[in-house]
Amino acid sequence: MKPRLLLMIGVAALVVAAGFLAMNRVGAGRGELHGTYLEPPLPAADFELTSADGPVRLADLRGKVVVLFFGYTFCPDVCPTTMVRLGQAMELLGKDAERVQVIMVSVDPERDTPEKLAQYARAFHPSFLGVTGTREEIDAVASAYGIYHAKAEGSGATGYLVDHSANVTVIDRRGGVRLIWPYNVEAADVASDLRFVLRQ
Repeated sequence: MKPRLLLMIGVAALVVAAGFLAMNRVGAGRGELHGTYLEPPLPAADFELTSADGPVRLADLRGKVVVLFFGYTFCPDVCPTTMVRLGQAMELLGKDAERVQVIMVSVDPERDTPEKLAQYARAFHPSFLGVTGTREEIDAVASAYGIYHAKAEGSGATGYLVDHSANVTVIDRRGGVRLIWPYNVEAADVASDLRFVLRQ
């Protein structure tokens, strides 16, 4: 066989091998993620809600990874636990945290004022945003992201509670829903997943 042909076969084999290894690395990276990875991503529904500092529109955050959590300040367990983990993850990210925006959307607009939400969200990390709106606006945003929420009986001390989905939605820098975490993802795993999405 001629040397030129041998060289061409060798180069082709290297290209195929490199491609195979690259696919395996990407696959392995996704396999290590701790939520549901969407490929291709779904378009993230735009919204405009109110924070203590004014309107917050999802489209204005393009270029950042947005972490979207639906909860409320009177929540006795799921919400503070989730927010603590998200805050810890931001600390673990270091400088990369500047490219991530966590937004807590209130499912209790009757009690959660923008000011109360700001105080609550920032207690977990100074960059966190808390947003609210009218009942109709909250219902529309929750529906767009598949979030269930409904008032439930509480106690004399707490008043009513709000049952709600506990998953967290990750929107990539181009505005696509890329990852959905269940409730029990630990801070180190959140940080690891966010680093992966930031590279996309």
